[in-house]
Amino acid sequence: MMQTPASMVMGIVFAPLGLVLVFTAAITPQWREGQARLGMTGPASLLRSGTKGQGLGVRSVEALLLVRSDGLWESCLQVAHSELKQCWPVAGPYQRDPRVRLAQGLVLTSLFLCGTGIVLACIGVRCWTDLPLRGVAAAGGLLMVMAGLLSLTALGVYTHNLSRLGMEDSSYGINNNPRFPQLSLHAAGSLYFGWLGSCLQVLGGVALLFSFKRPKCPTCPSCPNCPACSCPQINNKSDIDVYEVSC
Repeated sequence: MMQTPASMVMGIVFAPLGLVLVFTAAITPQWREGQARLGMTGPASLLRSGTKGQGLGVRSVEALLLVRSDGLWESCLQVAHSELKQCWPVAGPYQRDPRVRLAQGLVLTSLFLCGTGIVLACIGVRCWTDLPLRGVAAAGGLLMVMAGLLSLTALGVYTHNLSRLGMEDSSYGINNNPRFPQLSLHAAGSLYFGWLGSCLQVLGGVALLFSFKRPKCPTCPSCPNCPACSCPQINNKSDIDVYEVSC
């Protein structure tokens, strides 16, 4: 029994892993992140006035640190080093920003294409028979490559405009509220999951595309017309690359 081609193994392993990572990035609200320390001129003074006589010192109020994070479909606000956290669906200028909406559409399309490509690849590899459907597997690989490129495009657009998304409207949340200091936004963990997953999708798709070419096979007395490939009579057997698929 011969082994499954390495290119097909790479494709059917890398693509699902990439799909899981891109999906994880899509649903988590850590595409960008920023921190703001509350000062005495803002809400901290209100907190202090509301806690007089309760034993809460001014220093603890001044040390209050807020962490703001945004994703494609959810935003969160958390008090650093505590369990106080509130999340809500994206809204306002950030939700209406065409670059955010473009990233949402590209990621959803990428997930659909990659899932379809994985189904075609599983059908094409056909590990329950001796011979794979190379054309079907290659079609699945092409969809995976397209999916990876779409998610890479979404990540690139978002990263390039990361600090400007939703900022055109001065009413946008904490970052433009004069009672809060400015947030310094930077890339967060979900972006890195997305980059890694997209690269794995492209690698898996390319590996499956390499399996499209039929392998050379020798002519043998028991099998004069080799079903694995259409090759003419081979005289120089030193150049033969024997290669069948069976799981």
